[in-house]
Amino acid sequence: MQLPAELSLALFEAAAASARTAARLMSAKKPRRRVGQTLRPGPATPLWNALVKQTRPHLRKRGEKVKLARILGLPRQRIQDCLTASTTCLDAERTLLLLCWVSRRQQGRELTA
Repeated sequence: MQLPAELSLALFEAAAASARTAARLMSAKKPRRRVGQTLRPGPATPLWNALVKQTRPHLRKRGEKVKLARILGLPRQRIQDCLTASTTCLDAERTLLLLCWVSRRQQGRELTA
């Protein structure tokens, strides 16, 4: 349990730094947000940005996106949209599964479907 706590702390610290930067960038113009509107990746999602940053090094090897897509139960193109193109976010359950996958990869182990 120690490593997931360390991973969570590292993600939180990265998100806090990213949030400070985002706050400075967004302070000039604040778009109105409707209640219940779906979040899109960008300056307003610092935790997601930190998770994607931690995930990308593990996807460099050929075939890793396909393996991750199978674990998450998604098409490979959806992984591309979420983690590389940064146009969408995953749902809560798959985000938690991605967090577990990153944690296992940082330990040098595999998480299989």
